[in-house]
Amino acid sequence: MSHDTPLPATRARRLLALTLPLLGAVALTTACTADADPTDSTPSPAPPVTMPAATDTVDQPPPSASAPATIPTSAFVELPRELLKSPRRATPVADALPTLCGNEFGTGGRQVTASAAMTVTYKKPDEPASNVPQGMIHQTIFTFEGDGASAYMRRLRGAVQACPSYDQGGNPVTVESRALPGVGDEALVLTRTWDEESLNGDPTGRDASSQITVARVAGAVTVFNDQGWEGSSGNPAVMDRVTRDGVRAIDAWQR
Repeated sequence: MSHDTPLPATRARRLLALTLPLLGAVALTTACTADADPTDSTPSPAPPVTMPAATDTVDQPPPSASAPATIPTSAFVELPRELLKSPRRATPVADALPTLCGNEFGTGGRQVTASAAMTVTYKKPDEPASNVPQGMIHQTIFTFEGDGASAYMRRLRGAVQACPSYDQGGNPVTVESRALPGVGDEALVLTRTWDEESLNGDPTGRDASSQITVARVAGAVTVFNDQGWEGSSGNPAVMDRVTRDGVRAIDAWQR
């Protein structure tokens, strides 16, 4: 029968002295691993990024999805042959828009996605093309985002009401406005009246007048500015026809 021989006391003490430091080192390593930030295996979270609310994308789509960014020539009115004196031509918007007391017909850039203007010269239907024109009609088209077209009409009505008359070259001009029913989604006609003068600048004792019409078709607004030839009166019948034809052209373009 064998018996285990006990280690000498001196050797036992040496083994215990070596074992205790090793156990402490293992415990210390385990604690550090558990408490340390695991930067080596998992990256730290990135700083928070502010994103636009999802409702912005739904309620306010980009211009390409909500309104045209360009306006084709086909959107503008084309005069019938019996009224056409000269073909329509592109015109700067600033030159085509009328002015009364101020910049009533300007948009101020509010929600506008596109703008363009054209001018056409017209004649009396029963006169030859070689005769002097009766006048020119400047047409401007604006397209808007959201409710910009309706807001434009509201601002315009307020501006026109605040301008019952204005001075033009030292001569007073009166302004009257009324609704134009049955044209687009909403429409307005303004009549400007002043003392007529001859080509020499002498008073004739008669009144001269011209019209401005403004119509909204969905998200677009068109402004027609009739200017009689060399300061003479415009033609209300021609303006009414041109306005209605112009609204139909815009409606066809938007479909």
